Amino acid sequence: MDISKFRKDFPLLNSDDNPTYLDSACMTLRPQVVIDALTDYYTNYPACGGRSVHKLSWQVTENFEIARDQIRRFMGAEKPTEIVFTKNATEGMNIVANGLNLKNGDKVLTSDKEHNANVVPWHHLSKYKGIKYEVLAAKDNYYFDLEALKEKITSDTKLVSFVHTSNLDGHTNPAKEIIEICHDKGVKVMMDAAQSAPHKEVNVVDLDVDFAAVSAHKFCGPSGMGALYGKYEELEKLIPTYVGGSTVVNSSYDDYKLLPPPSCFEAGLQDYAGAIGSGVAADYVMGVGRDNIREHENKLNTIMSNKLKDLEGISIVGPEDVSQRGGIFSFNIEGWDPTEVAMHLDEKYNIAIRSGMHCVHSWFNSRGIEGTARASAYLYNNESDIRKFTDAIEETLSS
Repeated sequence: MDISKFRKDFPLLNSDDNPTYLDSACMTLRPQVVIDALTDYYTNYPACGGRSVHKLSWQVTENFEIARDQIRRFMGAEKPTEIVFTKNATEGMNIVANGLNLKNGDKVLTSDKEHNANVVPWHHLSKYKGIKYEVLAAKDNYYFDLEALKEKITSDTKLVSFVHTSNLDGHTNPAKEIIEICHDKGVKVMMDAAQSAPHKEVNVVDLDVDFAAVSAHKFCGPSGMGALYGKYEELEKLIPTYVGGSTVVNSSYDDYKLLPPPSCFEAGLQDYAGAIGSGVAADYVMGVGRDNIREHENKLNTIMSNKLKDLEGISIVGPEDVSQRGGIFSFNIEGWDPTEVAMHLDEKYNIAIRSGMHCVHSWFNSRGIEGTARASAYLYNNESDIRKFTDAIEETLSS
Protein backbone atom coordinates (compact mmCIF):
# COMPACT_ATOMS: atom_id res chain seq x y z
CA MET A 1 0.00 0.00 0.00
CA ASP A 2 1.46 3.35 -1.07
CA ILE A 3 1.11 5.39 2.11
CA SER A 4 2.63 8.52 0.60
CA LYS A 5 -0.29 8.70 -1.82
CA PHE A 6 -2.86 8.62 0.95
CA ARG A 7 -0.97 10.99 3.26
CA LYS A 8 -1.35 13.68 0.60
CA ASP A 9 -5.12 13.49 1.08
CA PHE A 10 -4.97 14.68 4.71
CA PRO A 11 -4.36 18.44 5.13
CA LEU A 12 -3.03 18.19 8.69
CA LEU A 13 -0.25 15.84 7.61
CA ASN A 14 0.89 18.28 4.93
CA SER A 15 0.93 21.40 7.09
CA ASP A 16 4.01 23.10 8.48
CA ASP A 17 5.23 21.41 11.65
CA ASN A 18 2.54 18.75 11.38
CA PRO A 19 2.20 16.48 14.41
CA THR A 20 2.96 12.79 14.46
CA TYR A 21 -0.65 11.76 14.84
CA LEU A 22 -1.12 8.42 16.63
CA ASP A 23 -4.57 8.92 18.14
CA SER A 24 -6.81 7.47 15.44
CA ALA A 25 -8.58 5.03 17.75
CA CYS A 26 -10.05 8.15 19.33
CA MET A 27 -10.56 10.26 16.21
CA THR A 28 -9.34 9.71 12.68
CA LEU A 29 -8.17 12.55 10.47
CA ARG A 30 -10.33 13.61 7.53
CA PRO A 31 -9.22 13.53 3.90
CA GLN A 32 -9.78 16.54 1.68
CA VAL A 33 -12.56 14.76 -0.21
CA VAL A 34 -14.66 14.59 2.98
CA ILE A 35 -13.95 18.23 3.83
CA ASP A 36 -14.93 19.17 0.26
CA ALA A 37 -18.22 17.25 0.55
CA LEU A 38 -19.16 19.22 3.68
CA THR A 39 -18.20 22.51 2.06
CA ASP A 40 -20.12 21.61 -1.09
CA TYR A 41 -23.34 21.10 0.88
CA TYR A 42 -23.05 24.34 2.83
CA THR A 43 -21.99 26.29 -0.26
CA ASN A 44 -24.10 24.94 -3.10
CA TYR A 45 -27.28 23.34 -1.75
CA PRO A 46 -27.71 24.30 1.95
CA ALA A 47 -31.37 23.30 2.19
CA CYS A 48 -33.66 20.82 3.96
CA GLY A 49 -34.17 17.36 2.59
CA GLY A 50 -37.49 15.56 2.38
CA ARG A 51 -39.61 18.66 2.93
CA SER A 52 -39.61 21.30 0.22
CA VAL A 53 -40.09 20.61 -3.48
CA HIS A 54 -37.50 22.99 -4.96
CA LYS A 55 -34.42 21.57 -6.67
CA LEU A 56 -32.08 22.39 -3.79
CA SER A 57 -34.18 20.25 -1.48
CA TRP A 58 -34.29 17.42 -3.99
CA GLN A 59 -30.51 17.55 -4.24
CA VAL A 60 -30.19 17.26 -0.47
CA THR A 61 -32.59 14.32 -0.35
CA GLU A 62 -30.82 12.53 -3.18
CA ASN A 63 -27.34 12.91 -1.68
CA PHE A 64 -28.61 12.00 1.80
CA GLU A 65 -29.97 8.71 0.46
CA ILE A 66 -26.83 8.10 -1.61
CA ALA A 67 -24.90 8.41 1.66
CA ARG A 68 -27.22 5.88 3.30
CA ASP A 69 -26.42 3.42 0.54
CA GLN A 70 -22.69 4.10 0.91
CA ILE A 71 -22.94 3.22 4.61
CA ARG A 72 -24.98 0.14 3.67
CA ARG A 73 -22.11 -1.09 1.51
CA PHE A 74 -19.59 -0.17 4.21
CA MET A 75 -21.39 -2.42 6.70
CA GLY A 76 -22.34 -5.13 4.23
CA ALA A 77 -26.09 -4.70 4.71
CA GLU A 78 -28.62 -5.78 2.09
CA LYS A 79 -30.95 -2.75 2.07
CA PRO A 80 -30.49 0.99 2.64
CA THR A 81 -33.63 0.89 4.78
CA GLU A 82 -31.63 -1.13 7.33
CA ILE A 83 -29.34 1.86 7.96
CA VAL A 84 -30.38 4.52 10.50
CA PHE A 85 -28.35 7.73 10.68
CA THR A 86 -27.38 8.60 14.26
CA LYS A 87 -25.07 11.01 16.09
CA ASN A 88 -22.62 8.19 16.85
CA ALA A 89 -22.40 4.53 17.81
CA THR A 90 -23.48 5.41 21.35
CA GLU A 91 -26.79 6.79 20.14
CA GLY A 92 -27.31 3.77 17.92
CA MET A 93 -26.83 1.41 20.83
CA ASN A 94 -29.16 3.48 23.00
CA ILE A 95 -31.84 3.32 20.29
CA VAL A 96 -31.71 -0.46 20.58
CA ALA A 97 -31.45 -0.51 24.37
CA ASN A 98 -34.52 1.66 24.80
CA GLY A 99 -36.41 0.37 21.78
CA LEU A 100 -36.44 -3.28 22.83
CA ASN A 101 -38.92 -2.42 25.60
CA LEU A 102 -37.11 -4.63 28.09
CA LYS A 103 -39.06 -5.49 31.20
CA ASN A 104 -38.24 -6.11 34.84
CA GLY A 105 -36.24 -9.34 35.05
CA ASP A 106 -35.12 -9.43 31.41
CA LYS A 107 -31.38 -10.09 31.14
CA VAL A 108 -28.70 -8.47 28.99
CA LEU A 109 -25.16 -9.87 28.73
CA THR A 110 -22.00 -8.05 27.67
CA SER A 111 -18.31 -8.83 27.70
CA ASP A 112 -16.15 -7.28 30.42
CA LYS A 113 -14.11 -5.12 28.03
CA GLU A 114 -16.88 -2.82 26.82
CA HIS A 115 -16.84 0.89 26.07
CA ASN A 116 -19.16 2.93 28.28
CA ALA A 117 -21.54 3.05 25.30
CA ASN A 118 -22.25 -0.62 26.00
CA VAL A 119 -22.17 -0.46 29.79
CA VAL A 120 -23.98 2.64 30.99
CA PRO A 121 -27.24 2.06 29.03
CA TRP A 122 -27.65 -1.30 30.76
CA HIS A 123 -26.91 0.15 34.20
CA HIS A 124 -29.48 2.84 33.41
CA LEU A 125 -32.14 0.29 32.46
CA SER A 126 -31.26 -1.82 35.47
CA LYS A 127 -31.80 1.18 37.71
CA TYR A 128 -35.03 2.43 36.16
CA LYS A 129 -36.58 -0.65 34.49
CA GLY A 130 -35.31 -3.48 36.68
CA ILE A 131 -33.51 -5.41 33.94
CA LYS A 132 -30.69 -7.73 34.91
CA TYR A 133 -27.30 -6.73 33.54
CA GLU A 134 -24.59 -9.38 33.70
CA VAL A 135 -20.97 -9.29 32.54
CA LEU A 136 -18.98 -12.18 31.09
CA ALA A 137 -15.48 -12.38 32.55
CA ALA A 138 -12.67 -12.52 30.02
CA LYS A 139 -10.56 -15.64 29.57
CA ASP A 140 -6.88 -14.99 30.33
CA ASN A 141 -7.70 -11.32 30.89
CA TYR A 142 -8.26 -10.37 27.24
CA TYR A 143 -10.18 -13.07 25.36
CA PHE A 144 -13.92 -13.66 24.97
CA ASP A 145 -14.98 -16.84 26.78
CA LEU A 146 -17.35 -18.72 24.47
CA GLU A 147 -17.99 -21.53 26.95
CA ALA A 148 -18.92 -19.03 29.66
CA LEU A 149 -21.33 -17.41 27.23
CA LYS A 150 -23.12 -20.72 26.69
CA GLU A 151 -23.48 -21.15 30.44
CA LYS A 152 -24.60 -17.57 31.09
CA ILE A 153 -27.43 -17.54 28.56
CA THR A 154 -30.68 -18.44 30.32
CA SER A 155 -34.36 -18.33 29.47
CA ASP A 156 -34.60 -14.69 30.57
CA THR A 157 -31.67 -13.52 28.39
CA LYS A 158 -33.04 -11.15 25.73
CA LEU A 159 -29.86 -9.68 24.28
CA VAL A 160 -26.12 -10.22 24.11
CA SER A 161 -24.31 -6.98 23.27
CA PHE A 162 -20.57 -7.09 22.65
CA VAL A 163 -17.70 -5.07 21.28
CA HIS A 164 -16.30 -6.45 18.03
CA THR A 165 -12.85 -4.84 18.32
CA SER A 166 -11.70 -3.36 21.62
CA ASN A 167 -10.51 0.25 21.72
CA LEU A 168 -8.50 -0.68 24.80
CA ASP A 169 -6.07 -3.11 23.18
CA GLY A 170 -7.18 -3.70 19.58
CA HIS A 171 -8.21 -7.31 20.15
CA THR A 172 -11.09 -8.56 17.98
CA ASN A 173 -13.68 -10.89 19.48
CA PRO A 174 -14.91 -13.99 17.56
CA ALA A 175 -18.12 -12.34 16.36
CA LYS A 176 -19.45 -15.12 14.16
CA GLU A 177 -19.11 -17.74 16.88
CA ILE A 178 -20.69 -15.45 19.49
CA ILE A 179 -23.65 -14.73 17.23
CA GLU A 180 -24.18 -18.40 16.34
CA ILE A 181 -24.22 -19.40 20.01
CA CYS A 182 -26.75 -16.69 20.83
CA HIS A 183 -29.04 -17.41 17.89
CA ASP A 184 -29.00 -21.13 18.64
CA LYS A 185 -30.48 -20.18 22.01
CA GLY A 186 -32.98 -17.70 20.54
CA VAL A 187 -31.17 -14.58 21.79
CA LYS A 188 -30.74 -11.36 19.80
CA VAL A 189 -27.30 -9.83 19.33
CA MET A 190 -25.99 -6.28 19.08
CA MET A 191 -22.41 -5.51 18.05
CA ASP A 192 -20.35 -2.39 18.71
CA ALA A 193 -18.46 -2.12 15.41
CA ALA A 194 -17.00 1.35 16.00
CA GLN A 195 -13.43 0.04 16.18
CA SER A 196 -13.76 -2.86 13.74
CA ALA A 197 -15.50 -1.55 10.62
CA PRO A 198 -12.87 1.15 9.93
CA HIS A 199 -10.01 -1.38 10.14
CA LYS A 200 -11.25 -4.66 8.72
CA GLU A 201 -13.98 -5.96 6.46
CA VAL A 202 -17.30 -6.23 8.31
CA ASN A 203 -20.30 -7.88 6.69
CA VAL A 204 -23.38 -7.83 8.89
CA VAL A 205 -25.23 -10.26 6.62
CA ASP A 206 -22.45 -12.85 6.73
CA LEU A 207 -22.17 -12.41 10.51
CA ASP A 208 -25.99 -12.60 10.83
CA VAL A 209 -25.89 -9.97 13.59
CA ASP A 210 -29.23 -8.36 14.49
CA PHE A 211 -27.89 -4.86 15.23
CA ALA A 212 -24.53 -3.12 14.74
CA ALA A 213 -23.41 0.45 15.40
CA VAL A 214 -20.58 2.59 14.00
CA SER A 215 -19.27 6.14 14.43
CA ALA A 216 -18.18 8.15 11.38
CA HIS A 217 -15.31 9.87 13.17
CA LYS A 218 -13.62 6.49 13.45
CA PHE A 219 -13.49 6.04 9.64
CA CYS A 220 -12.41 9.50 8.40
CA GLY A 221 -15.92 10.97 8.58
CA PRO A 222 -17.36 14.02 10.34
CA SER A 223 -17.72 14.16 14.11
CA GLY A 224 -21.22 13.84 15.51
CA MET A 225 -22.31 11.26 12.93
CA GLY A 226 -22.84 7.52 13.08
CA ALA A 227 -25.10 4.76 11.89
CA LEU A 228 -27.13 1.90 13.32
CA TYR A 229 -27.64 -1.23 11.26
CA GLY A 230 -30.58 -3.45 12.06
CA LYS A 231 -32.20 -6.35 10.26
CA TYR A 232 -35.31 -4.72 8.86
CA GLU A 233 -37.68 -7.03 10.70
CA GLU A 234 -35.87 -6.20 13.96
CA LEU A 235 -35.99 -2.44 13.33
CA GLU A 236 -39.74 -2.77 12.79
CA LYS A 237 -40.09 -4.19 16.31
CA LEU A 238 -38.16 -1.40 18.06
CA ILE A 239 -40.00 1.43 19.79
CA PRO A 240 -38.44 4.72 18.62
CA THR A 241 -36.74 6.70 21.38
CA TYR A 242 -37.39 10.11 19.82
CA VAL A 243 -40.37 11.00 17.66
CA GLY A 244 -41.61 14.17 16.01
CA GLY A 245 -41.01 15.83 12.69
CA SER A 246 -40.00 13.47 9.86
CA THR A 247 -41.00 10.36 11.82
CA VAL A 248 -44.72 10.33 11.01
CA VAL A 249 -46.98 9.84 8.02
CA ASN A 250 -49.56 12.10 9.65
CA SER A 251 -50.79 13.23 13.03
CA SER A 252 -53.89 14.76 14.58
CA TYR A 253 -55.00 15.87 18.03
CA ASP A 254 -56.12 12.28 18.59
CA ASP A 255 -53.36 10.08 17.18
CA TYR A 256 -50.34 9.71 14.90
CA LYS A 257 -49.00 7.16 12.41
CA LEU A 258 -45.28 6.47 12.34
CA LEU A 259 -43.29 6.11 9.15
CA PRO A 260 -41.52 2.78 8.64
CA PRO A 261 -37.80 2.34 9.40
CA PRO A 262 -35.41 4.02 9.07
CA SER A 263 -37.41 7.28 9.06
CA CYS A 264 -39.21 6.59 12.33
CA PHE A 265 -35.81 6.71 14.10
CA GLU A 266 -34.57 9.93 12.46
CA ALA A 267 -36.57 12.59 14.25
CA GLY A 268 -36.25 16.24 13.33
CA LEU A 269 -33.88 18.02 11.01
CA GLN A 270 -30.92 15.82 10.12
CA ASP A 271 -27.23 16.65 9.86
CA TYR A 272 -27.33 16.49 6.07
CA ALA A 273 -23.74 17.63 5.62
CA GLY A 274 -22.57 15.11 8.22
CA ALA A 275 -24.45 12.24 6.60
CA ILE A 276 -23.18 13.12 3.13
CA GLY A 277 -19.64 13.46 4.46
CA SER A 278 -19.97 10.11 6.23
CA GLY A 279 -20.93 8.42 2.99
CA VAL A 280 -17.96 9.96 1.20
CA ALA A 281 -15.68 8.84 4.06
CA ALA A 282 -17.02 5.28 3.86
CA ASP A 283 -16.32 5.24 0.12
CA TYR A 284 -12.83 6.59 0.71
CA VAL A 285 -11.97 3.88 3.25
CA MET A 286 -13.46 1.17 1.04
CA GLY A 287 -11.38 2.56 -1.82
CA VAL A 288 -8.20 2.17 0.23
CA GLY A 289 -9.31 -1.36 1.09
CA ARG A 290 -9.84 -2.48 4.66
CA ASP A 291 -7.79 -5.63 4.18
CA ASN A 292 -4.94 -3.33 3.14
CA ILE A 293 -5.53 -1.16 6.21
CA ARG A 294 -5.51 -4.16 8.55
CA GLU A 295 -2.28 -5.48 7.07
CA HIS A 296 -0.65 -2.04 7.22
CA GLU A 297 -1.65 -1.48 10.86
CA ASN A 298 -0.32 -4.88 11.89
CA LYS A 299 2.98 -4.06 10.21
CA LEU A 300 3.29 -0.75 12.08
CA ASN A 301 2.28 -2.26 15.41
CA THR A 302 4.85 -5.03 14.93
CA ILE A 303 7.55 -2.40 14.50
CA MET A 304 6.37 -0.58 17.65
CA SER A 305 6.11 -3.73 19.71
CA ASN A 306 9.42 -5.25 18.64
CA LYS A 307 11.23 -2.01 19.41
CA LEU A 308 9.67 -1.38 22.82
CA LYS A 309 8.36 -4.60 24.36
CA ASP A 310 11.60 -5.66 26.04
CA LEU A 311 12.63 -2.25 27.36
CA GLU A 312 12.91 -2.07 31.13
CA GLY A 313 10.10 -0.05 32.66
CA ILE A 314 7.55 -0.45 29.86
CA SER A 315 4.52 -2.77 29.98
CA ILE A 316 2.08 -3.47 27.17
CA VAL A 317 -1.62 -3.93 27.91
CA GLY A 318 -3.25 -6.43 25.58
CA PRO A 319 -2.55 -9.82 24.01
CA GLU A 320 1.11 -10.73 23.73
CA ASP A 321 0.61 -11.68 20.07
CA VAL A 322 0.90 -8.35 18.25
CA SER A 323 -1.23 -9.63 15.34
CA GLN A 324 -4.19 -9.64 17.74
CA ARG A 325 -3.82 -5.96 18.64
CA GLY A 326 -4.51 -4.35 15.24
CA GLY A 327 -3.11 -0.82 15.17
CA ILE A 328 -3.36 -0.22 18.92
CA PHE A 329 -0.34 -0.08 21.20
CA SER A 330 -1.59 0.44 24.76
CA PHE A 331 1.19 0.74 27.34
CA ASN A 332 2.45 2.10 30.63
CA ILE A 333 5.82 3.38 31.76
CA GLU A 334 6.88 2.56 35.30
CA GLY A 335 6.82 5.63 37.51
CA TRP A 336 4.82 7.70 35.02
CA ASP A 337 1.12 8.51 35.03
CA PRO A 338 -0.30 7.75 31.56
CA THR A 339 -1.42 11.36 31.13
CA GLU A 340 2.09 12.54 31.98
CA VAL A 341 3.41 10.31 29.19
CA ALA A 342 0.93 11.73 26.68
CA MET A 343 1.65 15.34 27.68
CA HIS A 344 5.40 14.74 27.54
CA LEU A 345 5.21 13.28 24.03
CA ASP A 346 3.03 16.16 22.86
CA GLU A 347 5.07 18.96 24.37
CA LYS A 348 8.57 17.69 23.64
CA TYR A 349 8.15 15.62 20.48
CA ASN A 350 4.90 16.87 18.86
CA ILE A 351 3.49 13.35 19.03
CA ALA A 352 -0.24 12.99 19.67
CA ILE A 353 -1.47 9.91 21.56
CA ARG A 354 -4.27 9.32 24.07
CA SER A 355 -4.14 8.54 27.77
CA GLY A 356 -6.60 7.46 30.45
CA MET A 357 -9.18 4.69 30.66
CA HIS A 358 -10.41 5.16 27.08
CA CYS A 359 -14.07 4.98 28.20
CA VAL A 360 -13.47 1.37 29.31
CA HIS A 361 -13.62 2.35 32.98
CA SER A 362 -15.16 -0.91 34.16
CA TRP A 363 -12.25 -3.04 32.89
CA PHE A 364 -9.61 -0.76 34.41
CA ASN A 365 -11.45 -0.30 37.72
CA SER A 366 -11.98 -4.04 38.13
CA ARG A 367 -8.23 -4.57 37.83
CA GLY A 368 -7.07 -1.56 39.83
CA ILE A 369 -5.31 0.00 36.84
CA GLU A 370 -5.44 3.77 36.47
CA GLY A 371 -5.30 3.70 32.68
CA THR A 372 -2.77 3.47 29.87
CA ALA A 373 -1.07 5.60 27.30
CA ARG A 374 -2.29 4.51 23.87
CA ALA A 375 -0.74 4.99 20.45
CA SER A 376 -2.99 4.01 17.57
CA ALA A 377 -2.09 3.92 13.88
CA TYR A 378 -4.27 4.19 10.79
CA LEU A 379 -4.01 4.12 7.03
CA TYR A 380 -2.12 7.43 6.78
CA ASN A 381 0.66 6.62 9.25
CA ASN A 382 4.05 5.55 7.93
CA GLU A 383 7.14 3.92 9.36
CA SER A 384 8.69 7.33 9.99
CA ASP A 385 5.81 8.12 12.39
CA ILE A 386 6.47 4.91 14.24
CA ARG A 387 10.22 5.54 14.47
CA LYS A 388 9.60 9.02 15.88
CA PHE A 389 7.32 7.49 18.52
CA THR A 390 9.63 4.63 19.50
CA ASP A 391 12.69 6.92 19.55
CA ALA A 392 10.81 9.31 21.84
CA ILE A 393 9.86 6.50 24.22
CA GLU A 394 13.41 5.15 24.29
CA GLU A 395 14.79 8.61 24.99
CA THR A 396 12.19 9.16 27.71
CA LEU A 397 13.12 5.88 29.40
CA SER A 398 16.84 6.55 29.20
CA SER A 399 16.49 10.00 30.74
